[in-house]
Amino acid sequence: MFDREKWNEILEALTANTFRTLLTAFGVFWGIFILVILLAASNGLENGVKKGFDGIATNTMFIWTQTTSKAYKGLPKTRRYDFKNSDVDGLKQKFPDLLYVSPRNQLGNFNGVNNVVRGTKTGAYNVNGDYPELVKQEQMDVVKGRFVNQQDILAKRKVAVIGSGVVNELYANAEEVIGTYIKINGVNFMVVGVYKKKGNNNGNAEEAQKNIFIPFTTFQQAFNYGDRVGWMALTANDDASITELKPGILAFLREQHSIHPDDERAVGNFDLFAEFQKVQDLFKVLKFIAYFVGTLVLLSGIIGISNIMLIVVKERTNEIGIRRALGATPGAIRSQILLEAIFLTIIAGMFGIAVATGLLAVLNMILESMPTDGMMFVNPNVDLVVVFIALLILVGSGLLAGLIPAQTAIKVKPIDALRTE
Repeated sequence: MFDREKWNEILEALTANTFRTLLTAFGVFWGIFILVILLAASNGLENGVKKGFDGIATNTMFIWTQTTSKAYKGLPKTRRYDFKNSDVDGLKQKFPDLLYVSPRNQLGNFNGVNNVVRGTKTGAYNVNGDYPELVKQEQMDVVKGRFVNQQDILAKRKVAVIGSGVVNELYANAEEVIGTYIKINGVNFMVVGVYKKKGNNNGNAEEAQKNIFIPFTTFQQAFNYGDRVGWMALTANDDASITELKPGILAFLREQHSIHPDDERAVGNFDLFAEFQKVQDLFKVLKFIAYFVGTLVLLSGIIGISNIMLIVVKERTNEIGIRRALGATPGAIRSQILLEAIFLTIIAGMFGIAVATGLLAVLNMILESMPTDGMMFVNPNVDLVVVFIALLILVGSGLLAGLIPAQTAIKVKPIDALRTE
């Protein structure tokens, strides 16, 4: 039940020395402000880094061939070999937890080796032979037309999906792209789609728009690759980990190509899932540090409140003695002191949360007005759970700050308190 007289007494006690009260409250304000800002900054950095993975199937690993490092079964050391189409089928059959097994062949690069011709214009681009699943594994949006499909694979159609960078260099402004033809190493391909890569692609955002994708089977036939496979992208199902599947996959490929079981160099690999897990672990550490530092700063404010309440109790010793002599119970004295501490803590803390939230709102407005491509800091925020935890911390802090002064107050004997000047 609301006790107006008690709350008037609390306000009078806290406003008796306004400057001292404000300085004490600032410790709690600053602690909770720092806590919210640190957590928001951690989330903003995490959002920015994860945005860089947007569109990528992170439960993925990439494998390619390298020279062997051990002699085996009469075969020499430093032997070269190639993956085959049978490896793709074998992986699909032996590892049912693999969602996608995407082989790729590649020729050319943007430094100028293999020419692509359209009319009088030429260019040098990466040309990739891929399966339709690739679009689900990479940061890619098809902005016009379509991507390679299964019918293209089966029929070995000479179709191509080109990047927006290729369009800018080989086509005039506003010229229709779909249905036109380009010549890759002397072979004509009809353009059926235009893609645009997302993200900054490790600083190569411009060059990432200058690739050409054609059906994998067409690539092998048109450029005389036989059944060779350059490298593969393997993506596991959501309920499986590609990192856990990796040892079995590498062992299978070594066996298929008569490679020594202990040869760690022969099959090159990059585990994207393991790298992504490292990033997630890093942000867990950052959040722990944010909570730890914010809590320490908040604790300093709590200690300040506890000290000021001890001073207040000391100044009010005579008053406490009179109240005890008039019949006030130890519980009533204790609750009075605790309420003063909790009230001051919560008011200061809520003001800290409000200021931090306002600052984050302004910062998000500024960030939204800026281009976000390649930005490593996106949407700094704190969720309701964090605010609720902060409120619990405030209540607990108030109780902690008032506990020692309250216990000191109830230990004062009425007769001793009345003697105090």
